[in-house]
Amino acid sequence: MKKIITLFAIVGLIVFSSCEGDEGPPGPPGLLSYVFEVNKVNFSATSNSQIYVDFDSRIYSGDVILVYRYDGADPATGRDIWVPLPESHYYSNGSLYFAFKFDFTQDNVRIFTEGFGLAANPIPADFVVDQIFRIVIVPGDDGINTKKSVNKPDYSDYNAVIKKYNIDDSNVKKLN
Repeated sequence: MKKIITLFAIVGLIVFSSCEGDEGPPGPPGLLSYVFEVNKVNFSATSNSQIYVDFDSRIYSGDVILVYRYDGADPATGRDIWVPLPESHYYSNGSLYFAFKFDFTQDNVRIFTEGFGLAANPIPADFVVDQIFRIVIVPGDDGINTKKSVNKPDYSDYNAVIKKYNIDDSNVKKLN
């Protein structure tokens, strides 16, 4: 008798655990990436300077920020050239002249210049007047793909990042 009750218990457990109900509501659409653009940014040519760009809302703690500076159009293809930050420029003797750098928090990005001897040798105007920056928010890892290195984009290539994260940058949100 004990064997029959045990058998019914096992069969009942299997039957009730394999039942399915209605499908639940759809979840959020996968990993979300965003691109923002900041126009008409001006820096000092003779000293280190900075700007802060605030996000509309906080980003997640695992998200990563990439910043690119517009460097004109490629004469051969007409495509925009986006240079990743940090971007360094050097004197002919190899010492650092100036650099564009950035850091970020969950609330904002700070883009800044850092240079040496700028009072005597100012940064050229085409690097400090009316600059355009693209800020890409790359979603943090979901914890499942942490060890996988398949299809990692070349983060130095703006177009590769846009393609990897399926970002439509035809209508980029302007933050200023």
